[in-house]
Amino acid sequence: MSQENVEIVRSVYEALNRGDWDAVFRDAHENFELTTQLGPDPGTRRGREPVMQLLEDYLASFDAFVWEPEEFFEGDNQVVAFVRTRALPRGGNVDLVVRNGWWWTIHDGVILSVKSFPEPERALQAAGLSE
Repeated sequence: MSQENVEIVRSVYEALNRGDWDAVFRDAHENFELTTQLGPDPGTRRGREPVMQLLEDYLASFDAFVWEPEEFFEGDNQVVAFVRTRALPRGGNVDLVVRNGWWWTIHDGVILSVKSFPEPERALQAAGLSE
């Protein structure tokens, strides 16, 4: 089951990069939660509209933004993704490159939550998947 969960997470990043909101939320529970620790308004959002609004507001600050998953770690009902993001600030000429950890909780093919961590290893620790 966990490899299926990795594929679900991978498909979300692909959909984000295409700007395909229907595909982003296709496997998400209606009360899906996104928790962020950084950004202009950290905290937890619940449901498609609040999560989508947060992401749209954030992405509006950039001319280009790409999520590049580098590595996945699987556990029962959870996936941790180490993700490199490349972002060109609006009007800028140099990409910002950041690496974060994302802890996804998925049950029976349904995304229940995702939490971002500024340091990828902290996501592994929070999910209980670190060595």
